Amino acid sequence: MLRLPVVKRAVSGVAQAKANNVRSVATPAASNLVEVFVDGKPVMVEPGTTVLQACEKVGVQIPRFCYHERLSVAGNCRMCLVEIEKSPKVRTHNHFWSLKNVILQPVAACAMPVMKGWNILTDSEKTRKAREGVMEFLLANHPLDCPICDQGGECDLQDQSMMFGSDRSRFTESKRAVEDKNIGPLIKTIMTRCIHCTRCVRFASEIAGVEDLGTTGRGNTMEIGTYVEKMFMSELSGNVIDICPVGALTSKPYSFTSRPWETRKTESIDVLDAVGSNIVVSTRGGEVMRILPRLNEDINEEWISDKARFAYDGLKRQRLTQPMVKDTSGQLVATSWEEALTRVAGVLQASKGSDIAAIVGGMVDAESLIALKDLLNRLDSENLCTEETFPMSGAGTDLRSNYLLNTCISGIEEADLLLLVGTNPRYEAPLLNARIRKSWLHNELQVALVGHEVDLSYSYNHLGDSTQVLEEIAAGTHPFNEILSKAKRPVVMVGSATLQREDGAAIHAAVSAIAHKACITSGIQNSWKVLNVLHRVASQVAALDLGYKPGVEANRKNPPKVLFLLGADDGCITRKQLPKGCFIIYQGHHGDVGAPMADVILPGAAYTEKCATYVNTEGRAQQTHVAVTAPGMAREDWKIIRAISELAGITLPYDTLDEVRERLAQVAPNLVRYNDVEEANYFKQANELTKGVNQAVLSEPLIPPQLTVKDFYMTDSISRASQTMAKCVKAVTEGAQAVEEPNIC
Repeated sequence: MLRLPVVKRAVSGVAQAKANNVRSVATPAASNLVEVFVDGKPVMVEPGTTVLQACEKVGVQIPRFCYHERLSVAGNCRMCLVEIEKSPKVRTHNHFWSLKNVILQPVAACAMPVMKGWNILTDSEKTRKAREGVMEFLLANHPLDCPICDQGGECDLQDQSMMFGSDRSRFTESKRAVEDKNIGPLIKTIMTRCIHCTRCVRFASEIAGVEDLGTTGRGNTMEIGTYVEKMFMSELSGNVIDICPVGALTSKPYSFTSRPWETRKTESIDVLDAVGSNIVVSTRGGEVMRILPRLNEDINEEWISDKARFAYDGLKRQRLTQPMVKDTSGQLVATSWEEALTRVAGVLQASKGSDIAAIVGGMVDAESLIALKDLLNRLDSENLCTEETFPMSGAGTDLRSNYLLNTCISGIEEADLLLLVGTNPRYEAPLLNARIRKSWLHNELQVALVGHEVDLSYSYNHLGDSTQVLEEIAAGTHPFNEILSKAKRPVVMVGSATLQREDGAAIHAAVSAIAHKACITSGIQNSWKVLNVLHRVASQVAALDLGYKPGVEANRKNPPKVLFLLGADDGCITRKQLPKGCFIIYQGHHGDVGAPMADVILPGAAYTEKCATYVNTEGRAQQTHVAVTAPGMAREDWKIIRAISELAGITLPYDTLDEVRERLAQVAPNLVRYNDVEEANYFKQANELTKGVNQAVLSEPLIPPQLTVKDFYMTDSISRASQTMAKCVKAVTEGAQAVEEPNIC
């Protein structure tokens, strides 16, 4: 693979002073700043700042193709050429030095650090000529297929050729052609359009952590690909579509479906994992056409996972579009809202107290959670639980610090030591794993893992998969304790799946003890959070904040007569585990696991079809917004529950979304403080309470539920209904079989 030079980012004056063991004062920056001029305008910049960064500081945009703020500098497209007065790069007309023959050459702004006194000319005649020449070379082999290109309308090459290119070309030779590559069911390649900016290569190597993409050949025969035909095996592969400046890499599912100017864009939140990535939903004619990332430096930066990007086709398959009730023959038949709601209300009126229970799934919004809780509370029932289990021994879920990612997602970049316990963040939370890799790559983060050995896209110290290792670290007898004691900002992260084991309480107690010990040895009790829980579903934190009990064990021991399943599709409880006459109400948007065993089905709205509140694993409340209308007769979940309450004679005291959120604020005020993370404390008290846990860890190894990329694609009702995700699973399976059984001629 072609290895590209890495140019370090600019370092602040204070950081540079600390690095050189120089005492920093209150105003050290002014003395270290360098004065340069951009088109005659003075600007003070830090040493090491590139010409391109200096220009952007004064609001001058420099055209570029290969440069990207989050990737290493390649400097190979040359589109960012600028003229610099007093530049050291010179050339003479003859072999003898002569000042009158000196010619100032344009420099690549992305790779050239500024020097004191430079005057950068971004719009001079020489700069314009240089850019025209570069554009002429780029278009020499580029096909003239803009009318049929999916990148049309949002293509950097299109825009910059109009702005900086010429109206004619001097090339008369035939254009070259490059064979398209098959790199999986997600990314469509038309490599004849490729301009060799190598953004995709650098993204794969630096951000995704896979070495699948590279360059072969030289000059006019240079190509970018996988060398041998294979799938681009990464959970973040779709991001190369966004960073490709031309139409060489486009979305295969989105191909030839719509143009960007035809779509309506709605800012929203992804709910297919617990990270809460910010997204933009593009719609046309009441249908989701594609999903793109939205910039949020605190959560997902500008990337999203492949599941968040491509599983949208599952939103229109296997949908519940009308109410259904079970007839005398045991078959579900379509009915009206009035009949379905009346039947549900009648059953609820006839059964009160402990006879009624509710289970909520992983994609339920906070508004629906509070409405369901209020409904059952008015029926004298407290049997509200989540599909996801969490240990209740010790402090349980009474203290928020016990079940949050307390360090925050962006806080991982400040850590110097990370201990992962029974989790595989690469597939449970791909964007968090990208943060970990970023810190490992640039901040020398040390990573250790207790659990099954997996490929995390970065190197780590594997301590073993035995629970005994955890006990030894908690007791201070493991060699890892020496490393832990030297860490200034340690982080201990345990996966929620590990806490769902039978010995989950003992594991949580051990992890809490390790985190508390790390706080004491590092002397950072008040300024740094060590204990972190990584959840896998979007609704869990909000449900625990609102007082839901984690797990369905109580319903198995004391089966209810009426069971309300709100989006519960993970099969946590089956019809066989319930009494014969149990009446099951299923409310959700997909006819997945929960719907077939229901007596009444109430069709709800998916996350793209409602304005709703979700809380991610770090405790940050965010909102989705209505991008499309719900199909058929489906309605928002909280409205359905409100209608049931009215027919049951226990009308809930809210009629609008704002009133529901006022009720949310009464129970858990943090749920309506959008885009804000309310810090959780009381770690010491929680650790004291865990000492009373009378449970021993089991001998079974710590194995997370998602070990390979095959386990990543289909984890919920939406992705399980997605044909694109099914194609990914098939491609990964066939690729694995091809590796195991090579075709030897």
